[in-house]
Amino acid sequence: MAILVTPETKVLVQGITGSFGGRHAQLSLEYGSQIVAGVTPGKGGQTFEDKVPVFDTVAQAVAETGTTTSAVFVPPPFAADAILEGVDAGLDLVVCITEGIPVNDMVKVKRALEGSKTRLIGPNCPGIVTPGEGEQSSGGCRIGIAPGYIHKKGNIGVVSRSGTLTYEAVWQLTCRGVGQSTCVGIGGDPVNGTSHLDVIKMFNDDPDTHGIIMIGEIGGSAEEEAAAWIRDNCKKPVAGFIAGTTAPPGRRMGHAGAIVSGGKGTAEAKIEAFREAGIQVAQTPSEMADVLLKVM
Repeated sequence: MAILVTPETKVLVQGITGSFGGRHAQLSLEYGSQIVAGVTPGKGGQTFEDKVPVFDTVAQAVAETGTTTSAVFVPPPFAADAILEGVDAGLDLVVCITEGIPVNDMVKVKRALEGSKTRLIGPNCPGIVTPGEGEQSSGGCRIGIAPGYIHKKGNIGVVSRSGTLTYEAVWQLTCRGVGQSTCVGIGGDPVNGTSHLDVIKMFNDDPDTHGIIMIGEIGGSAEEEAAAWIRDNCKKPVAGFIAGTTAPPGRRMGHAGAIVSGGKGTAEAKIEAFREAGIQVAQTPSEMADVLLKVM
């Protein structure tokens, strides 16, 4: 079992005819993901790689293929509308990879998501991978830009604001012969869809997830909120890492949300919240997997 996506999940790619979206759609196909449709307005009727039909709208793609999930590779000025199109079409999940979407656009998206059936992962995220079986864990579901070959099917859930630290944690686990149930990069923008807490709750309820690595960074309070819930509710061992311990206050570091302002969102406060919740904290990124395995 896994969370959010499985090898049976049918996926459409918004922006599949662009160079970036097309390249990662091809990599997902090679990984074994069921990419059943693409959407690019004005290019309906074409095919991608002679096998994936392209539609003008998400609604047409859903009606023709039964897809439930979308990957958004659409330029920033148009990405919010692409997400909203997925919401209007009743998709279960939209994974937005696009970086640089205006905050005001995402505020409107956040409001539109309220009361809908659609869950958003991202924006500005690496996406989600549920590893499959076989060589290089092929046959799973890869949505986004994460390198598929680093994953291995198993029982550790990974959730992170940082794309590269997601890959680091996954590769550490795989190199130690330990596989993953699902790996979720939630993105580092200040206004996003799915939070650490949302994913932690799903991992806690998933019988095939036996341990969790949670990676956060400076800025905001999402990690503290997740830690408070873990302290009172989580039944599984959790290891954590907080990036940005050396970041100067008031200066943006990497993600748009990774900024300490008004004394809030510091690495020290987040690490203290983790420790109070019983989460074992890695001192450096290179220790993330070992810390979890020691706890387990």
